[in-house]
Amino acid sequence: MAQLQEYKCPCCGGAIAFDSSIQKMKCPYCDTEFEMEALAGYDRELKNEQPDQMDWEVSAAPEWQAGETEGLRTYLCKSCGGEIIGDENTAATSCPYCGNPVVMMGQFAGALRPDYVIPFKLDKKAAKDALNRHYKNKPFLPKVFKNQNHIDEIKGVYVPFWLFDAKAEAKLRYRATRVRRWSDSNYHYTQTSYYAVMRAGSIGFERVPVDGSSQMPDDLMESIEPFDFSEAVDFQTAYLAGYLADKYDVDAQQSIERANERVKKSTQDSFRETVQGYVTVLPESTNVQLHNGKAHYALYPVWILNTTWKGTKYTFAMNGQTGKLVGDLPVDNGAFAGWLFGLWGIISAAAFGISYLMWLL
Repeated sequence: MAQLQEYKCPCCGGAIAFDSSIQKMKCPYCDTEFEMEALAGYDRELKNEQPDQMDWEVSAAPEWQAGETEGLRTYLCKSCGGEIIGDENTAATSCPYCGNPVVMMGQFAGALRPDYVIPFKLDKKAAKDALNRHYKNKPFLPKVFKNQNHIDEIKGVYVPFWLFDAKAEAKLRYRATRVRRWSDSNYHYTQTSYYAVMRAGSIGFERVPVDGSSQMPDDLMESIEPFDFSEAVDFQTAYLAGYLADKYDVDAQQSIERANERVKKSTQDSFRETVQGYVTVLPESTNVQLHNGKAHYALYPVWILNTTWKGTKYTFAMNGQTGKLVGDLPVDNGAFAGWLFGLWGIISAAAFGISYLMWLL
């Protein structure tokens, strides 16, 4: 009996016991009944489950060659702390993250050399055009915001990314339900059947990107994905001419947690698509084991615009390779209130018309 009391109900988590009247295990909380064989198999699965093992082999990126950084300069923003890299011909500039002036620090040194770079494919004009398209069909966008936007200050920045490769072995367990409904002359019936659905297999990941800049929000960079790595080339400093480059301040080791989150979610989503034919499917256990995990360092092209309206900072980012642009826009509360007032007037007029028509009838 003590052993039976250790079983937990897969449906509600309550302790279950053997019911001699039906010769089955039964939960006293949700009244779910279980065959002994099915429950024993479920218990074996629980005992075999293991925690995630998501370790990466983070090798150091190559060092800069002698004389390779002679034409590079570093700039520091005293407002947000961002450190960027430019060539020796870069004039006085502003921070691409907050828009404030930056101070030249001198000769570049100290960062690892990138393995790869995806060159800019779209120019500043394309970025301006994309931003203008972003404004269209936005009836509540403040006119002042649009007029005062510093469009000429759009900056091309090579953003540092850590690219993670790995093979994942995954074992997942889902709780699924099927529902059957029927009626007779007296009652309506609903029968819910619960299932433990197991999935296991392997999935490969190549170049899972995690941006290496604390100044750049992860969700913003993920929103302009994907980048087409087939157009990446071995890094050369010549690609930095005319652009800024962000100096990474989040190293590969610090980026592992974010990489694990992305790998685990992608694994769950991929395996979840194979579970079909159920009303509901909820993940209960996910075990991911990584093999041959490695990280590489690359620079990806991004056009960035920061602007402020009524004390709030708005950041826009455009993929410098594909043209995908994202960014939040402010709402003119006055225009929105006017729209609501007009909509309420239309609804009121329609209600009055219907009432008058019904009175006539």
